[in-house]
Amino acid sequence: MSNALTKTDFIFPGQKSVYHGKVRDVYNINDEKLVMVASDRISAFDVILPEGIPYKGQMLNQIAAKFLDATTDICPNWKLATPDPMVTVGVMCQGFPVEMIVRGYLCGSAWRAYKSGVREICGVKLPEGMRENQKFEEPIITPTTKGEIGTHDEDISKEEILAKGLATKEEYETLEKYTLALFKRGTEIAEKRGLILVDTKYEFGKHDGKIYLMDEIHTPDSSRYFYKDGYQERFEKGEAQKQLSKEFVREWLMENNFQGKAGQVVPEMTPEIVKSISDRYIELFEHITGEKFVKADGEDLAKRIEKNVTEYLTK
Repeated sequence: MSNALTKTDFIFPGQKSVYHGKVRDVYNINDEKLVMVASDRISAFDVILPEGIPYKGQMLNQIAAKFLDATTDICPNWKLATPDPMVTVGVMCQGFPVEMIVRGYLCGSAWRAYKSGVREICGVKLPEGMRENQKFEEPIITPTTKGEIGTHDEDISKEEILAKGLATKEEYETLEKYTLALFKRGTEIAEKRGLILVDTKYEFGKHDGKIYLMDEIHTPDSSRYFYKDGYQERFEKGEAQKQLSKEFVREWLMENNFQGKAGQVVPEMTPEIVKSISDRYIELFEHITGEKFVKADGEDLAKRIEKNVTEYLTK
């Protein structure tokens, strides 16, 4: 397989600083633009895993770019260009310190909490008698704080966001409106591809006083998808859903006694495991975009990225 890009240390024209996130490395160009490099790192339970996944960065970047372009009628977004398969250049925004998580179905961490007796998440009351993977009557928004690397994102309610001044009432209403409209669009696109968009997250920021959608959108890192075919039958039988998301990585880690807790060790990521994860990402790319995934030249990823981004910034 191709090399995986797990670390970047570029010096681009006009660069003022760099932020290394869990998956993306973000370069500040003259406090005006951001160069966001989608690396091949993979994280789960807020832990960066030791092996990179070939082509994962390219897939995430290209899915996000496609859906940013497909939602510009709903809200403005930060994207200006994609000069490399693994890079998006965009407008620099001041990000809100919360992630807007929207759920159409009860599963994942919300189901784990519900199963343990929790009936209210982020100020949203949940009805009794729900089952795993059951559809909500209406999608619910369950925001989290946006943690730094090494810290866990924490659930937070709308009331707490307003009380802490993380957004004004007017700003939060706009975030909610955009979140639900984007989720509706993502659901419609997924349905055409035979998929169900189960839950996802959006990040927003401000530029010149206007709210922009930032970062990624509807990727397997930020979203969970079920196959539509067989969903109802599996649900009625109480069977696990066939899904396309990063959840299969979390499940593999949990089966090997790792949930990011103190003292736990990440299980060995053999070449076979790495390839299987890469293959699953390609499967999702092709399902959700309806396009064949074309592997970009993977010989010297850093050199290719540096050349493409430098040419874009200096043209």
